[in-house]
Amino acid sequence: MTPQPSARERLLDAAEDLAALQGMTSTPVDEILGRARVSPATLYAHFGNKEGLVVEALKRRLARWDSTWQECVDEAVAPEEKLLAVFTALARHRTSLTPSRWCVFLGASAETPAPGNDLADTLASDTRLLVDRLEALSAAYLQGAPAKVLADRITLVYTGVLGMILRGSDAEAAIADGRATAALVIRALAGGDHAESASRP
Repeated sequence: MTPQPSARERLLDAAEDLAALQGMTSTPVDEILGRARVSPATLYAHFGNKEGLVVEALKRRLARWDSTWQECVDEAVAPEEKLLAVFTALARHRTSLTPSRWCVFLGASAETPAPGNDLADTLASDTRLLVDRLEALSAAYLQGAPAKVLADRITLVYTGVLGMILRGSDAEAAIADGRATAALVIRALAGGDHAESASRP
């Protein structure tokens, strides 16, 4: 018999799923408790308060995103394909978890203008992961200042894809368009035949 998730795991699942569907701050605690089938005392015993639960749910989601993205990078062979792996990872991530309306981290940032220290640090961790990995992958492809420019532009395209999903675009199509746009950016900055393969799906 498959063991049932613990109360702590059910709370994390409920918070993450509801945040993906309707946002962190707009989800009442009672709705999280009802979905997780636990009492308020259980939530407070494990996480202290709602923000503590939100922080842990975001950390867990970030760890899953990190793992999925790294997996896609490792699967890619050419350096340019490793750069484009962020779009492969986004598509895979959305099918492995409750699909969000755009990005749970950007949503939480928009909903929480004055987050506590733990929440602020967790939200910043998502940005650091995105920027640091793209800069590292860009540096393996280009040298010097163009590598930073390339990372910044792919970050812009990636964030634009998330925005298009929020606007109601089909997620699969938006991700494919983002990948194609990023491939054009790579080719433009690298020049010549070196980046030709980056435009291939």
